[in-house]
Amino acid sequence: MTTNKQIRWGILGLGKIAHKFAQDLLLSEHAVLYAVASRSQEKAVDFGTQYQAKACYSSYEAMLEDPNVDVVYIATPHVNHFEWTLKSLQMGKHVLCEKPMGMNAKQVELVKAEAEKRNLFLMEGIWTRFIPMTEKLLQLLNENLLGKLISIRADFGFKAPFDLNKRIYNKSLGGGSLLDIGIYPIYLSLLLFGKPKTVQASARFTSTQVDATCMMMFGYDAGQKAMLESTIETTTPTEAYIFGTEGSIHLHPRFHHTEKITLNLNGQEQFFEEKYLGNGYIHEIDEVNQCLFNGKTESEKLPMQTSLDLASILDEVRAEIGLEYS
Repeated sequence: MTTNKQIRWGILGLGKIAHKFAQDLLLSEHAVLYAVASRSQEKAVDFGTQYQAKACYSSYEAMLEDPNVDVVYIATPHVNHFEWTLKSLQMGKHVLCEKPMGMNAKQVELVKAEAEKRNLFLMEGIWTRFIPMTEKLLQLLNENLLGKLISIRADFGFKAPFDLNKRIYNKSLGGGSLLDIGIYPIYLSLLLFGKPKTVQASARFTSTQVDATCMMMFGYDAGQKAMLESTIETTTPTEAYIFGTEGSIHLHPRFHHTEKITLNLNGQEQFFEEKYLGNGYIHEIDEVNQCLFNGKTESEKLPMQTSLDLASILDEVRAEIGLEYS
């Protein structure tokens, strides 16, 4: 457990998402952006100056050697998440790793074991879990308003311009719709229904041999179904519906960080609205801060077993569609 009044964060990898995360760190009463690391000193200094970091490093290793960094946020491309999560833990740092935590379940198992061995905090950055309206959704379901749950339908799609220089089309960087955005419909199904008993999936592929569109159907022991879709070929509503015997819940676009829910019971609609703070990342930042203050090595809301389950489902989907990464 850290004894600092403020948790000292380091950001490893300074791409687009790191900017949003750093902006939200500035909103936290309990955190300070202490250090940033890039492969470029100029980029590190520019980023660090913009967000008031106290140290700017031109190598990831150098930042991990800084004893003043309590916790590291890993925002590198997908294929590097495992490597730098493992190295951060080995250097004695707590870790929040952007999703997906690993390219497969085996990698997630390894970092989970490393964190446990060293008694360090580890969590996957699935911000959806901490968005206020996700909490509201769980509250409504816990009240059993929908009766017996029957199914989930969720999609996530945007049209990504074809560019071989972009990560999303690059197989060596873990490109494709599944790991980038398909993870969100899958996570929602996991949060509400648990691990599926059966996994069926089919996909369309890009010329770079990553999935352009992935269609999934999951079956569960209690008979529920999840119908999920991700695509980088076209823009879809990016919404979710949960159906039960007594009604339905609509998570308005974009469902993975929605600010509006509609509850429909017998044709009567009730609306719930609440905005998230900042860019939405502040909520997961606060969760990590509180866990560290309380000496916890996992979040009760997003434990490592959930990340391991999620990775294993992604493995099953990839096996179904024939998507392999080296």
